[in-house]
Amino acid sequence: MGKYGKYRSLVGALALVSFAGSAMAAPCRQALALGLDVSGSVDANEYRLQLDGLAAALTDPMVRDTLLAMPQAPVRLTIYEWSAPGDQRLLLPWTDINDTATLTAIIGLLTATERAPSGPSTALGMGMSFGAELLAEQYKCWKRTLDISGDGRSNTGPRPQDVADLPALAGITVNALVIGSGDESRGDLNIYFKTLVIRGPDAFTEEAHDFTAYERAMVRKLLRELQGLAVSELVLHP
Repeated sequence: MGKYGKYRSLVGALALVSFAGSAMAAPCRQALALGLDVSGSVDANEYRLQLDGLAAALTDPMVRDTLLAMPQAPVRLTIYEWSAPGDQRLLLPWTDINDTATLTAIIGLLTATERAPSGPSTALGMGMSFGAELLAEQYKCWKRTLDISGDGRSNTGPRPQDVADLPALAGITVNALVIGSGDESRGDLNIYFKTLVIRGPDAFTEEAHDFTAYERAMVRKLLRELQGLAVSELVLHP
């Protein structure tokens, strides 16, 4: 089986897991949507660093243990890519992370994924809207979080400030992983994301100085989002 065939098999298997989880209507302590920037400013090597970095972050022992801390009320994860206004690609349908087999399958999916053609522009507002619509499906989860990774400002489509009042964003925390580049100061870009992108309870930005630092930044961000939630929510929702 070639790499593409392996990718399709993993997608199919995870879709079945997701369907089964939805049918059971299991409690969900957090719905987490990860939106990955694949616009024209992200070259082939950076694309690979991003997906492989996310896969590696999910293997981090502390991240893994935190994700699996409450299998009776799991984290529900979806992953998508965004670039131009009409280019959003779902990589992982909503999937309950309630055992190591599921987490391993997600990691395999990410490492097997190949880049698809997409527009070169950066439609950050549309990327946010797409993630918000996904999270609207998970309104019964105790917390809903949208993560946007980006290495530049929006330059097409609705801007982040233009989608601020979308009903789908109500009650959602939007965090950002800001990736530095040679074209723009990471500090200035971080201010842009802090001012116009993040919103909701406890929203924050995490920084990576470039794509080679993406993995460690993703580990820090996931731990900040997830740690404490398992303990506090266990008390609130025994």
